[in-house]
Amino acid sequence: MLQLKARPRGFHLITSEITSRLEKMDDIKIGLAHIHIMHTSASLTVNENADPTVREDFETHFTRAVPEEMSLYRHTLEGPDDMTSHIKASILGSSLTLPIQNGRLALGTWQGIYLCEHRNYGGSRSVIVTLTGTG
Repeated sequence: MLQLKARPRGFHLITSEITSRLEKMDDIKIGLAHIHIMHTSASLTVNENADPTVREDFETHFTRAVPEEMSLYRHTLEGPDDMTSHIKASILGSSLTLPIQNGRLALGTWQGIYLCEHRNYGGSRSVIVTLTGTG
C-alpha cells in the first residue's frame, strides 16, 4: 500500500509519486499495473499531464455538475462536500488498470494519473498497486 500526501480539493497529477515507489516495475517487460484508491470520496483517472488548466477545468466542471447544495441530499452528517464527493468518486471510479512496457507505465505522451480529491480536506490517501507481468 502506498500513502499519498494530503492534497486540497482538486485534480492532482500523481504519476511520479506512484511510479517512483514501484521498484519491482523495472523488472517487468510486459504487464499490467492495477491502481486502486481505498477511499469513497476521492478517485483516480488518466488525462492531460502538461497543462494545469485542464485540471482546473475538471474541478470547475464537477463542481457545477454536482452542486454542494445540502438540501439535495440526505447524507449530510460530514458536511456539504461529503455526499458530492461520493457521487464524483463513483462517476470517475476507484481503479485504473494501465499497461507496463519495458519497466514503465505505457502512458501516452500527454497522459498522467490524477488523484481526484473531492473533499475540501481529504487528508492523505491510500492506494494499492498490484503489478503483474513477465520479465
